[in-house]
Amino acid sequence: MKVLITGATGLVGKKLVQKLTSNGIAVNYLTHSKKSIPETALIKAFYWNLEKETIDKEAILNVDAIIHLAGATVSKRWTPRYQKEILNSRVNGIKLLIKTLQKNPNHQVKHFISASGISIYPTSLSQQYNEFSTSVGHGFLAEVVQKWEQAVNELDVLNIKTAKIRTGLVLDPHQGAFPIMYKTVKNYVGANFGNGKQIYSWIHIDDLVGVYQYVLQNKLEGVYNAVASNPVSANVFLNTLAKASDTKIWLPNIPSIFLNLGLGQMSSLLLDSQYVLNDKIKATGFVFKHDF
Repeated sequence: MKVLITGATGLVGKKLVQKLTSNGIAVNYLTHSKKSIPETALIKAFYWNLEKETIDKEAILNVDAIIHLAGATVSKRWTPRYQKEILNSRVNGIKLLIKTLQKNPNHQVKHFISASGISIYPTSLSQQYNEFSTSVGHGFLAEVVQKWEQAVNELDVLNIKTAKIRTGLVLDPHQGAFPIMYKTVKNYVGANFGNGKQIYSWIHIDDLVGVYQYVLQNKLEGVYNAVASNPVSANVFLNTLAKASDTKIWLPNIPSIFLNLGLGQMSSLLLDSQYVLNDKIKATGFVFKHDF
């Protein structure tokens, strides 16, 4: 099997490349600049440029599936210009891939797996959401996820199976937000955001990578929530970090009004609450390793 991956140099992408190649699956990956993943017998790099709408057509040669992870980070100030970049980096990447497949009708791609987000669900302190929930949230991130998934739906005309992985807060001990949060708490400068009651639906990086591989190898299609079975409140999350680092949370909560004033719409990253269920992926037989 050969897979084409976008966003292969990101937090999830790097882990996924390692996981797939260790299982003998060949990986082509798309890059905007210099090759940042060493090429091997199983790993090959190809150039693409979203602004110029160019892509090396050799990237899809003998590829069985595409995994789309590319997207500008949301952990950067949401200026109007950057909001466009967040959206375009996700949607335009899919559109360029579709155009490439249409121009090369002899391709053998049969499966398209796209990252997505649980931000599509409304924020709520009491409601639980599964993949069959029809309620859609408001705000910028919800809009991004809706358009992101709509772009994936355009693959239907190519008769390619599609899967959307709605991902929660990704926890990696060495990269991303988690080590920063842990260090902050350990240095006694951790504080809760808002009232601390908002629900964080999280997933360990190893389980997330496992979900992608499982969906790929079992040729699953449809929407799947990639979250652990035990979402927790922000208060519980922070205090668990404090306990693990043998410290205590002593600073007062940061009021929502101050977060809204300081971060604007970006405050939703800290204040939104989504209790998301993972029953669908578990029902297929997937077993979480970090699910307690």
